[in-house]
Amino acid sequence: MGLQAAVITVSDKGARGEREDLSGQAIIEILGEIGIEVSEYRVIPDEEEKIKELLLEFADRGNHELIITTGGTGVSPRDVTPDATLKVIEKEIPGIAEAMRHASITITPHAMISRAVAGIRKRSLIINLPGSPRAVRDNLSVVLPALRHAIEKIKGDQSDCAV
Repeated sequence: MGLQAAVITVSDKGARGEREDLSGQAIIEILGEIGIEVSEYRVIPDEEEKIKELLLEFADRGNHELIITTGGTGVSPRDVTPDATLKVIEKEIPGIAEAMRHASITITPHAMISRAVAGIRKRSLIINLPGSPRAVRDNLSVVLPALRHAIEKIKGDQSDCAV
């Protein structure tokens, strides 16, 4: 059984059709390479309520084991993706965001201002990624080795976690 994912690009310019969404497309490509099907994909503006509504819709429907957002994770006034995510998750998984920031800071000092979060709502793993295609690739490469294991545990796998 393959995993189902949803990708949400948070971008005012993208939502208005003024910018091609290369970050969302990078996520879809990377997930496809490891056998995860992206069955939902949306580009929405940097509006906290819209982000919350879509995260709730995708997680509560119950058919997405993974929901990845891209964009809106910085410190600009319109960067509200982590704020919306924190309002919908039931359990935070700080290690995912910490690992992404840790790896990214070796590439750019700007990584230290990322506010990305990760967590669980119902049986969906939600991960915030930055908005650039390069940062998407760099951050996903950090998360991928633990992704399937995390999803299996969220789904209730009782097996031992020993590596």
